Amino acid sequence: MGRVRVALGLLSGAVAVALCVVLVDTYVLRAEWWQVRHTVTGEPAAPQSEVGPPPGPLAVSWELATRTHRGSVAGYDGVAFQVARGQVVTASGHGIEARDARTGGARWSYRRAGWSLLGWTSTGSRVVAYFERDGDRGDRMLVAFDALSGGLLWRRQDERPAAVSRTTLRWPAGSGVLLTADEGRRTLFGVSAVTGNRVWRLALPRGCRLFEGGAHPSDGREDLAALGLRCAGPGSDKGHRSRLLAVDPTKGIVRWERRLGSRESPEVSMLDGVTLVSDGTALRAFDDGGRQFGIWKGDGVCGDLMCPGVLAPGRLVVVYHPDGAGGTGAEGTGSDGAAADGAGMGEARMEAVDVPSGRVGWSRDVPAYTALAQAGGQVFALRPRLSEPLLPAGVDIVQPGDGSVTTAPAPFSMDPDLPGVRPWLAAAGGLLYAALPQAAPRPDGGARLVALRGGLAGAGPPELGGVPAKDWPDACSLLKKADLTAARLTGYVTEPRRASAGTVRLPHPVSCTYEPRGGGRDPAGAGAGARRSPSPKPSAAGSATPDPSAGPREGGPDRDDGGEAAVTGLTVSVRWVADTDAAASRMLETLQAAQAQARRRRDIGGDEAYEIGPTAGMIALRVGRCVVMIEANRPPGAAARLARAVAYRLHHLSQARS
Repeated sequence: MGRVRVALGLLSGAVAVALCVVLVDTYVLRAEWWQVRHTVTGEPAAPQSEVGPPPGPLAVSWELATRTHRGSVAGYDGVAFQVARGQVVTASGHGIEARDARTGGARWSYRRAGWSLLGWTSTGSRVVAYFERDGDRGDRMLVAFDALSGGLLWRRQDERPAAVSRTTLRWPAGSGVLLTADEGRRTLFGVSAVTGNRVWRLALPRGCRLFEGGAHPSDGREDLAALGLRCAGPGSDKGHRSRLLAVDPTKGIVRWERRLGSRESPEVSMLDGVTLVSDGTALRAFDDGGRQFGIWKGDGVCGDLMCPGVLAPGRLVVVYHPDGAGGTGAEGTGSDGAAADGAGMGEARMEAVDVPSGRVGWSRDVPAYTALAQAGGQVFALRPRLSEPLLPAGVDIVQPGDGSVTTAPAPFSMDPDLPGVRPWLAAAGGLLYAALPQAAPRPDGGARLVALRGGLAGAGPPELGGVPAKDWPDACSLLKKADLTAARLTGYVTEPRRASAGTVRLPHPVSCTYEPRGGGRDPAGAGAGARRSPSPKPSAAGSATPDPSAGPREGGPDRDDGGEAAVTGLTVSVRWVADTDAAASRMLETLQAAQAQARRRRDIGGDEAYEIGPTAGMIALRVGRCVVMIEANRPPGAAARLARAVAYRLHHLSQARS
């Protein structure tokens, strides 16, 4: 009898321990009350008209910085944005949030501690986010929200999104249905965005499966979803080709299927009535019925990113890199009619293709646009640089009818090659929204979203932001003979460089390189005169860790063991003249935010100054409305000493003009 009591006691203890473990796991470790930070709103969102800002100068209405989330799943550390229903939705590994599109004010947000957002989608009045627990990819969850209030609608575990894009974190959804897939990625499911229940099932073609981890393997709109498939063909490897599958999200019916030209994961972009797909061999355009009406051939036709494209009324406007056979319409119409005013730009090509016929309406050489947006019958194009020697990015407004362009500087600087976010544009409510990557906050980096409105028209041309061209100082006059003699540059020649912005040519040189007389150059081969552009490029290193010897020493100039060395590789560049001090300060701030290493210098004498790069060989400074860069390779500290002289000269120039 005693043994029975002992056994029952042990059994009861084991049951109690097991029950405690289950309760702790359910109500503590996995409890929502401590994992989730969820805010909602009851304020209505004002709808926006489909129109962007007018041609002319641009000003910042509001901006937002989002830090990159380095989660446990590599490759899903991007930041994505969407403008819809009077809101801007931001999705990153941290979670999802919505802000007022007009003011940038917070509306609602959702985050889960210990989880990473690896995908999101929207359809109708629903937004759905996909989370995975850090370190455990088997623990996953779909969470659905009301798009306007952020109210929680439902949660469902164990569902996997179908073909999430690494660059935008989005996956296809439409008509109130979101697409999910099984573990093997061989079956599609339709999940109701209203209830979270499955409403249809579709087996993929035999031997085919969805791509996983592609840059942009799928896309969708309300009435159609397009997904790239990796399919095994019969016989040798030559039979292995990717395919494009178009699915009706309402019923799970295949609308059409097309074979592509390579085994690579395609990049897919859905427009209103047009599907664009790049497969590494060509860029192809399909209409709603799956008819291919345009093809631009070449391995590098889209480069490393998807070719930007928008659908203007009756025309597809697309930007590509000329390669191979170039662009052709559905009937083989060539793209030889480059506009005369675009000749010589040569970085990329923009074409307008009539969607019904596939004929090329116009074609011209353009800068390497990184993003396009369409609103109000106009196409907005973002270029990384207004002009090669100048600092701002540029915004072109293109008329889709004839390709005519007006240009304005963007009130920020950008480096499109940074990770974190693919450059992006959207236009609504008289605003233009631009997303760009940045290296700050270091070392993780992040994304900056800038909402632009039409600015005040100044006395100068719009291409210069309304600033008169005469306000730009001569770069070769910012250092005097005494400054150069102190730097042991007694025998030198200057190499001035001029610049244009749109149709406006600046009257004075914007860059001045000083070289030893007789053609001698820096023996290290790194002289500024050997570079085509004085633009600093971010290094692969993380946060700035400047050498203690990089700055100027107290008590006198820097000296080598054998005495003071002559300055080599000296370049002075006027990078921008803004309409206000605040606009110039923002331009300098966005410049330093795009650098992997940047350190604030308070000993230069300008209003603001930064030391750019791992050494002290590059100084970016602001004096009033002017942003200037000084580069000097050797000796250490020379750039800072000469920057003080430039700052002094600019202060006196500013006082003389005022």
